[in-house]
Amino acid sequence: MLTLVFGKNAPGREQRKYMQESNERRLEPAQLVNNRIGAEQIIGWRKQGYAFVDGLIPTELIERAEADALAFFPKPQTPEAKHFNTFGSGQNFVFPSRSSAINELTMAAELLEAVSALLGQPISELRLSQSDVWPKYGGDSVTDREDWAEQRMHCDYPNHTLLHPPHWDSPEAVEIIIYLSDSEECGGATALVPRQGADDPAYMWPIFNMPGVQDRPYINSRVAAEKYLEKDHPDIAEFRAANLYSRERVARYRRGSVLFYRHDTWHRGRPVNDGRCRIVQNVTFKKADSEWLNVLHPGWCWSMYEKHQTMERWIAQATKEQRALLGFPMPGHKYWSAETVSAVESRYLAFGIDMSPYRDALGT
Repeated sequence: MLTLVFGKNAPGREQRKYMQESNERRLEPAQLVNNRIGAEQIIGWRKQGYAFVDGLIPTELIERAEADALAFFPKPQTPEAKHFNTFGSGQNFVFPSRSSAINELTMAAELLEAVSALLGQPISELRLSQSDVWPKYGGDSVTDREDWAEQRMHCDYPNHTLLHPPHWDSPEAVEIIIYLSDSEECGGATALVPRQGADDPAYMWPIFNMPGVQDRPYINSRVAAEKYLEKDHPDIAEFRAANLYSRERVARYRRGSVLFYRHDTWHRGRPVNDGRCRIVQNVTFKKADSEWLNVLHPGWCWSMYEKHQTMERWIAQATKEQRALLGFPMPGHKYWSAETVSAVESRYLAFGIDMSPYRDALGT
């Protein structure tokens, strides 16, 4: 909807035209019923490359996760903030973190059900490959090639897989951004390019028209990336201008909004407002048999060197489906025997694990 202002401060014709174009390019989240995605969101993700929703995650959990993140990350425009103005949390919120709210958010039943529906896989056949909280600050951006204040248009697959995503109708993973801030306060909305059918020139396969692929260097800044491409690869720069930036839609997130997208969806991050910090949780689930899709972090077992033993406690108290998301075999798997059940039980017994489902399934 175009909002008009009359009187002394009314915008001129060109400004009104810009406001209308900006509103037309906005992408608003769909409001869910009963915390479940529906057929419209599933079809949108499979056909257009994204599903953008509100009302999936309980508000109470979002508020707890946001509070834990705000309590940890430095305030905007402080020297300490520069240490985090990049990808990730410095391993501080990588699953399993000391924030029970962030861990619960990673494994939220509503989230798992949504991913299961999008990929058409049972939860036990999914695997977690990324979970971390990312802050993004406004006002203190740098201008070198690593700058992510305003990202270039890209797809995420190069740092998740050793291969190339398969053809469009056979997706292997769901990428997720859970927004713990509000775009009206923070800015930094995600822009993406919806796919428009099998003949969409933006999504011609294979997808190589970006920095960081083939022999082209990785450049994160939009300005630096496009300047490099205009000079060294003018055909790619022309493709990106005509098919990507001109068609991007801006996801106007609210606190608790969730964006589901794919490794082969064109998207980019936009600048955060000066003096603000936008916080999101990034999560990725993949199909269990896609072993070429890597875990983005050092590895779940590495956290068992921590003195607080958060991982051991989580394993003991998790459901069998939640454990399976990390590669822990489901009951009935060929790994399990009377001996292995007893051995694993001994490892986690002090934390209260119940191995009866695995023992009961022996021989079935």
